[in-house]
Amino acid sequence: MRGTRRTRLCLAGVMTASALIATPSAYAAERTGGHLTDLVNPFIGSQDEGNTFPGAAVPFGMVQLSPDTGHFAGYDYTQNRVRGFSLVHLSGVGCRIGGDLPVLPTTGDVTQTDYTTYAASFAHQDEAASPGYYRVGLSSGIRAELTATERTGVQRYTFPATDKANVLLNAAQSLHKPVSATVEILDDHTVRTEITGHGFCRDTRPYTVYTITRFSRPFTAYGTWDGRSVTPGSRSGHGGAYVRFDTSKDRTVEATTALSYVDSRGAAGNLAAEGGRSFDTVRERAREEWERRLAGVHVRGGTQTLRRTFYSSLYRSFLAPNIGGDTDGRYFGWDRRVHHADGFTYYQNWSLWDTYRTQVQLLALLAPREARDMARSVVAIDEDGGWLPKWGYGPVETNVMSGDPVTPFLTAAYQTGLLKGFAERAYRALRKNADGVPPAEYPGIGREANAEYIAHGFAPFIENRPLAKMGDSDYHHGASVTLEYALADAMLAQMARGLGHDADAARYAARAQNYRNIFDPGTGFFRARDASGAFTGSADPARGTGFHEGTAWQYQWLVPQDVPGMVRLIGGERTANARLDSFFAYDKLLADPARTAREVWVHGDAYDYYNAATYNPMNEPDLIAPYTYLATGQPWKTTDVVHAALTLFTDGPGGITGNDDLGTMSAWNVLSSIGLFPIQPGYGTWGLSTPVFDRVDLTLDRRYWPSGGLTIAAPGTSATDRYIQAVHTDGTPHGRTYVTNDALRSLHSLAFTVGPRPSEWGTSPGAAQPVLK
Repeated sequence: MRGTRRTRLCLAGVMTASALIATPSAYAAERTGGHLTDLVNPFIGSQDEGNTFPGAAVPFGMVQLSPDTGHFAGYDYTQNRVRGFSLVHLSGVGCRIGGDLPVLPTTGDVTQTDYTTYAASFAHQDEAASPGYYRVGLSSGIRAELTATERTGVQRYTFPATDKANVLLNAAQSLHKPVSATVEILDDHTVRTEITGHGFCRDTRPYTVYTITRFSRPFTAYGTWDGRSVTPGSRSGHGGAYVRFDTSKDRTVEATTALSYVDSRGAAGNLAAEGGRSFDTVRERAREEWERRLAGVHVRGGTQTLRRTFYSSLYRSFLAPNIGGDTDGRYFGWDRRVHHADGFTYYQNWSLWDTYRTQVQLLALLAPREARDMARSVVAIDEDGGWLPKWGYGPVETNVMSGDPVTPFLTAAYQTGLLKGFAERAYRALRKNADGVPPAEYPGIGREANAEYIAHGFAPFIENRPLAKMGDSDYHHGASVTLEYALADAMLAQMARGLGHDADAARYAARAQNYRNIFDPGTGFFRARDASGAFTGSADPARGTGFHEGTAWQYQWLVPQDVPGMVRLIGGERTANARLDSFFAYDKLLADPARTAREVWVHGDAYDYYNAATYNPMNEPDLIAPYTYLATGQPWKTTDVVHAALTLFTDGPGGITGNDDLGTMSAWNVLSSIGLFPIQPGYGTWGLSTPVFDRVDLTLDRRYWPSGGLTIAAPGTSATDRYIQAVHTDGTPHGRTYVTNDALRSLHSLAFTVGPRPSEWGTSPGAAQPVLK
């Protein structure tokens, strides 16, 4: 998902394919058993609208304590002034959100209350980050260090010698739109806040976060402010608070801030459960958590740059969704009531239009216990509030993006075995979502164009239809919404059949063919229809209307449930392959993959989605597109395109070309790098392409993947020897271009034989992915 801000795509930090040369140090960590966390660079994606954050978090933690430098997502590498270190950030979102309770250390008298005024400058030379840790030296002479637990952020500030060392807690300013704030000095160690805000791409319902901060030593003075008026000695206010320390002898101050979305009691309980530890202890535990998480994937071979970009992407894939409940099990539901999670951890923050394509499947593979609880949490949203989410932030619906992404999200969990014990409950919620529309009083839009889609077989494009609720409207994107609804119906049909609901399965399978209803034989492309059923907008597929963040060129490949049917509509395999070659600028790609990726595919602006007839690797509609060749008899071209796209991921701040979208792009990088990609999102089909590493060892949870581990081997893989000659599964020749979940559950080894030229592998009849009926 992307916002609307348009920014020139800078190529700072880019490493071209010719520069990816192996060095002895590339294998040092492998030989010596060094820490995998040392290969992670949290600054990747913090420039050029990757919108990542470099601060401290643990896997899926509620708290992401990170510096805010002025960008709407929190941190922009091109900026050099810190407004504060705040508690909440989402990795890679394209709209303003989070940034709650920015805290900044200062010295001297407190006279300014606007954090854009008292912001402190810094230099990147005095800044460092690693998983679970961040530090920076400020121009004021103060060193700030950050680390985190699941529900707390821990700060350590080292001041110069002074009797006016301050910590400013700005409750009334944040990245989102503030509604109200209160701050209270409880005693000489403790500050409590209550912050209500709303926002994201458009205004949402308000939500409240509660914090309590405990300092390691008593204050020597304190005060609060309202607006611009600072009142020394005041214990309460509606703007912010400062606390003061004498650092003439002891120059270090530590503080732990706990967060809750439920109430102040929840914040206090989270502090009691996870606080009370020294900064260094928390930092080491955070590093150990990340080390265990990253150790689930061990790669051998590749260059140092390749390994750094890979493990940094793996790291970002585990940043969200986020824990939403307190240590006592309570959470704040979408019905604006407090609930208790019995037998599971409650999660929140659902960028479903993005994550259903890549990250959901990666977490099901590498973090199935957490992925199960995430699916259970989404079902709880329906059971608490009445409907499934579309794009949820905290306890509110934003209605950002379009289509029906929650369906493939949950059906993917079903196909992986994650819904055992509540599959029927999930199915009931999905069926209600697929067959209806939320009532007017409910804040979510669900499948907003469902009535027309069910009655006529397509979602109409109604350009000037007023927004019924905040967020995006499915009617404004009728063409792509039709494709998204049809994809969701196809996946729901498979779940219905698996649960024995045969009549529903037949009904949804029939609706999955609705993609055909927006195919225009006159242009040979999908095209929007208006409310009367007439094709509308430009006949030029690069300039047509009704597609969300893309064009008909990009969306023509979004029919994973029936690629052969889509190919027949286009005119057959020969026409489809010619169109794919044009789409990927294949001749140019073969001559110079990295340059083609940078100069032909990437058009210059991270949010430039339209008026294009070529692949856009920066955005979600095209994530499956390179794998279409697996179904058109030319599977080697998938590897060519995927490996070219992988050059866009580098180990500098500009190392992600476009929003990371809560790990979506990072998960694409991880999965494409290991040669295993979910080509039918919402179902259990994994497309095969050549890995970029000689060997990848996955450690899997036996409760969901009985093999306990999978080794993916491609000895000798390189930029020249990148073509699959043969594939063996546990030693048995495998001629298909895909494997299934059922196969993966018992599979121990997936071996690729590679060479310098394309082969006949994967081109025989029946080698391509199944059609979902």
